[in-house]
Amino acid sequence: MRIAVPNKGRLHDPALSLLERAGLHVQDGADRKLYADTVDPDVSVLFARAADIPEYVADGAAALGVTGLDQTRESDVELVDLLDLEFGECRLVLAAPEEGGVTAPEELSGGTVATEFPRVTERYFEEVGVAPDVIEVSGATELTPNVDIADAIVDITSTGTTLRMNRLEVVDEVLESSVRLFAHPDVADDPKVGQVRTAFRSVLDAEGKRYLMMNVPEEALDDVRDVIPGMGGPTVMNVAGEDDGDLAVHVVVDEREVFEVIPELKAAGASDVLVTEIERLVE
Repeated sequence: MRIAVPNKGRLHDPALSLLERAGLHVQDGADRKLYADTVDPDVSVLFARAADIPEYVADGAAALGVTGLDQTRESDVELVDLLDLEFGECRLVLAAPEEGGVTAPEELSGGTVATEFPRVTERYFEEVGVAPDVIEVSGATELTPNVDIADAIVDITSTGTTLRMNRLEVVDEVLESSVRLFAHPDVADDPKVGQVRTAFRSVLDAEGKRYLMMNVPEEALDDVRDVIPGMGGPTVMNVAGEDDGDLAVHVVVDEREVFEVIPELKAAGASDVLVTEIERLVE
């Protein structure tokens, strides 16, 4: 089974990191390669432009693809959105010059809009009910209003800094996007695809979580339970070789709660508190 991932750009490193943390180590590196094997003999990686990945998956060159929702919507192919991978967040927005007087998409009827996403843009204006002239550009979209090529643009923004630098302001949000795991419809229910999705999901679920282990006197167990803010009840076990009634208590908690909860656990009677990171969490 082949997974298509971005070959360069801001999505490349996070995608490879996710594969690594999910247990799918890419062998022999990934630089300047089209294909690479992973430690799983049934899974290989195809490196491609993020914009081309939806077509690769739709055509069957890859069973799975890791790319942005914006790229898939622009490709206009039928894929199954399996999982939001929670990186590469951005917005596709309609923006116009600050002094241009455009405050709503309806005001662009008969105007010109420049974009790298013509299909998404045309569908958006169809829903709005107006039909501006949509022209496709291959880069530097934010410059087109300043050189009288377009009255407005539809472009990707993360922080809005580039828009502000070019004296553009957001008129409307066209699409909220992030990187997703997409599958070809014919293989979406394949057990191997499910295995990959579960591996990715386990990495995402482990982010921001910590594993706490501690020793607790049996008589203090209820007090410690009242303090623990974890996922459900803690795991409680007898400590091997201990005759004094101490128990081993294990629990998963949010990382942001660790700083405050440890003093409370100590005050409740816990000792030898150990905090570790979690690589994967399968619920």
